[in-house]
Amino acid sequence: MSNTRIASALATLVVALVLDVQAGTDVASAQSTEAREVAEPEVAARAWTLTDLRSGEYLAGQNSSRKLPIASTTKIMSALVVLKRANLDEEVTVSEDAAAYATPAYSNVGLLPGDTLSVRELLMATLISSGDDAAYALAEHVGGEAGVNRFVEEMNREAKALGLRDTHFENPVGFDARGHYSSARDLAELARLAMQNPKFRKIVSTEYATIYTPYREMPLANTNELLFSYRPATGVKTGTTPAAGETLVSSASIGDESYVCVVLDAREDRFAASVRALRYGFIAHDRADLVVEGKRYAGVDVPYRREKTVDLVAQSSVEGVVDASPDVERDVDLVKNLPDSARAGTKLGEVVVRVDGEKIGESPLVARKGYERASWGQRVWYTVEGIFE
Repeated sequence: MSNTRIASALATLVVALVLDVQAGTDVASAQSTEAREVAEPEVAARAWTLTDLRSGEYLAGQNSSRKLPIASTTKIMSALVVLKRANLDEEVTVSEDAAAYATPAYSNVGLLPGDTLSVRELLMATLISSGDDAAYALAEHVGGEAGVNRFVEEMNREAKALGLRDTHFENPVGFDARGHYSSARDLAELARLAMQNPKFRKIVSTEYATIYTPYREMPLANTNELLFSYRPATGVKTGTTPAAGETLVSSASIGDESYVCVVLDAREDRFAASVRALRYGFIAHDRADLVVEGKRYAGVDVPYRREKTVDLVAQSSVEGVVDASPDVERDVDLVKNLPDSARAGTKLGEVVVRVDGEKIGESPLVARKGYERASWGQRVWYTVEGIFE
């Protein structure tokens, strides 16, 4: 082995050891301390973002809404469309067009024309080893007679349905194209939604796997180095093209905290940058009940009964991630016209929670106790009292 290769191998080993030590520190910190005042990390990239994986709450970033090329992180959406439209056990025969991407010019797993694999195996090849050939085979299969074009239309339709306003696709794999782009914030939201699917979540957290054709087996190794070097890592997808540069959508989880980090066109090592951002999430933030189920947040006067009120309590809790000194606002909105009578549990308003100006969630406000409709006499007396006040 040459001196250069030895040095490179040693450097990789050192980085892996450092990240593993940091991962242990993350676990200990998250389990033993609350959120601490920590400076937001600096990430050398055209755009990046860190969000809460549960709620999508924005925590940190730069140029997070900027539309940029996204390379193979595109395959997150491709996988979602496949999971929505196809059965994992369906068999797919690889076409000559799809197999044409099994050349050194593309990221591929070496599919050949006529290979028969299941949708599940092709998804594994797409998400674990980032196989363009596998992704095109899936796009052709799900697109039906209209093929890849129909599949891409489905990708864009899904993006619109999910509210991804800075996203548009031209192909299923992320090849550079003028009309193919997304933003760090959109990709974080896409990853958040994708990770809610247990089938997707299992595949993107897989380090090694093997898929089979009738005549040979193909080993797969995950392109996401964090799965091997950063203990809390749980996914998600890498990407590299000339226009997009080196990109990474990553996720990590410790206890009840989970975060997703997106780095687009990294100007430093994308894996080290992502670990730095994810560690910031764990150290600087903590999960808390911002609205507590059953707690009183408002009161209303019972119609036509003076000095009689009903407590309004939260029907459900609202969780959120906060830093050491959060700016939490709880805005109460009551129904304009109270009903003449109500039972315990009747919705009479809503409490909306914002952290640092960003909406985190809401909970219905319901009556703790019910009240009956005022009698005719009570209504008259209420009106008379009002006249003489």
